[in-house]
Amino acid sequence: MAQLSLQHIDKIYDNQVQAVFDFNLEVSDGELIVLVGPSGCGKSTTLRMVAGLEDISNGRLFLDGRDITQTPAKDRDMAMVFQNYALYGHMTIYENMAFSLTLRKENPNVIHKKVMAAAEILGLTAQLNKKPSQLSGGQRQRVAMGRSIVRNPKVFLFDEPLSNLDAKLRGATRREILLLHKRLSATMLYVTHDQTEALTLADRIVCMSMGHVQQVGTPLELYDSPANTFVASFIGLPPMNMFAVAFQDGKLHGDGFTVSIGEREKSLLANHVGKELILGVRPEDIAQETQGESGLVLSVSTNENLGMNTLVHGSLGAVRVTAKLRGWADYRSGDRVPVCFNKMHFFDKETTAAIREG
Repeated sequence: MAQLSLQHIDKIYDNQVQAVFDFNLEVSDGELIVLVGPSGCGKSTTLRMVAGLEDISNGRLFLDGRDITQTPAKDRDMAMVFQNYALYGHMTIYENMAFSLTLRKENPNVIHKKVMAAAEILGLTAQLNKKPSQLSGGQRQRVAMGRSIVRNPKVFLFDEPLSNLDAKLRGATRREILLLHKRLSATMLYVTHDQTEALTLADRIVCMSMGHVQQVGTPLELYDSPANTFVASFIGLPPMNMFAVAFQDGKLHGDGFTVSIGEREKSLLANHVGKELILGVRPEDIAQETQGESGLVLSVSTNENLGMNTLVHGSLGAVRVTAKLRGWADYRSGDRVPVCFNKMHFFDKETTAAIREG
């Protein structure tokens, strides 16, 4: 398929508002990259610059080593799947999928073979004579993907393709995109604000905030070793608990609680004695403790039973906290539950960057 190289890409609009700052990314052949972040972070703008729908203000874009920074969108050999499907309502599904090939004046027999092959991949063979209005949202999104597949582009671009679907259809279509990627071994850039989509689809994730890349890595790297407090709080559901603490006397002192730490953590924080830090603990890394050895007590306000797990909301000292405990728990407001932290993350309070070994 294709390799993409984004080198020092900026997007500055005519009113001097900058949407993307110094974006750098190397995309390998056949890799599925997910750009994730909140609304307005610059991820869709970046995708549109790759597609050629937005001009690149500064920097260079390469496709298979060829500079395509100034190449028109129609000549970039990329296919884009939009959030709103963008299907022609007066055409059948077959005609929608064949449209781009018809414009190219390809041989009708070749067009038919490509459309039927794409329909087979996406389970649309029985729908080809219908109009888009006769299909569900999930089926229409598959048609949009099929229209891209028949072009056999070098790069597939997805701009929040599941946003208009309900939760059940989102899950099903997400799995179809993953299977499609594996079947085609295609190079894909995928934009979403949904971190669940990012974690389940991506070979690598690009996490963005306010036009800046915050971290690039595998889903596990962003989940397990977030680069800063933004990534830590954005990736993971429920989000990571954050506590302002001070490291003193080999312990972490928060607002109304104290946390004992091991030798590894003490060594990691050796240069931060007496300083204020941010302690991050994921809800699933808070465990109920039978003996209460840690001295940490969660004062319960509410709980949400999810079947195999229970989200327990409450406070630790003066700080609000959410714990994801195993099993079905029936706590009531005011209950006090001894807990411990199985894993802790540390961040510099001023820079918000993760404190790491070395």
